[in-house]
Amino acid sequence: MMNVNNEISRQTKLFGFIGEYAGSSRMSAVLNKKFKENADDTMIIPMNIREDDLFFTLSNMKKSHVNGAIISGEYVEKTLEVLDESSGLVKRTGMCDIVFKDGEKLRGDLFSIRVVLESLKDAGAIKIALIGTQPYAKAFALMACGFEVSYFNDSLEELMNFTQEMELSDADINRIADGMSLDFSSFDAVLNFSSLENLNMIEKLSAYNIDMKNSKEYSSLKTRASQLDASYISYDDMIEKLTSQAYNIIK
Repeated sequence: MMNVNNEISRQTKLFGFIGEYAGSSRMSAVLNKKFKENADDTMIIPMNIREDDLFFTLSNMKKSHVNGAIISGEYVEKTLEVLDESSGLVKRTGMCDIVFKDGEKLRGDLFSIRVVLESLKDAGAIKIALIGTQPYAKAFALMACGFEVSYFNDSLEELMNFTQEMELSDADINRIADGMSLDFSSFDAVLNFSSLENLNMIEKLSAYNIDMKNSKEYSSLKTRASQLDASYISYDDMIEKLTSQAYNIIK
């Protein structure tokens, strides 16, 4: 068995972890530890893939011995073009962070946003400031039952379209832009799913400030949290919970 001798047999189920810097992430090591502890003949392999090679890699997976892959945050939107089948959540959000091979087809699903939701519930957070309209924001909005969410974006028109697409009635929408002065300390958590290059307009952050950036990606929220001496939670900070969720799905 692979999980006893750290060897791969013909029966071993192989999964990949695809990202630009997958090898520097703890994702594969932590998940493989779970497989070993549970005597699962399964292994996840870190795959450092450049953006230019992503389509080629996923397309070839359909005819390989790899059973699927977890997709790092920087590629969750770019994965869709190679999928043959998608879950309803993938179709509505425009992002996919885990793929499974079925014959010579790839089926896409979404799991990481559930970890964000669980983390907020565990922290007792209710009032949420959600910045941006990107796919992670769509996924959170669709699953945010039980939270009081205020939506922020630099374009109100884009935000209006977002709330209509997500079918959010009477949503609390707000503009965020350079030159403004915003105090988010009354919120239990701030989620940044935007492409804003800086968040200097925020004068105070909340107790929990979260995005899905890995340690190799630039994070405007991390930068602002450091400037304000506030807490910050990244993708890498949630690895334990992400791997637990991924393990249950793969099993």
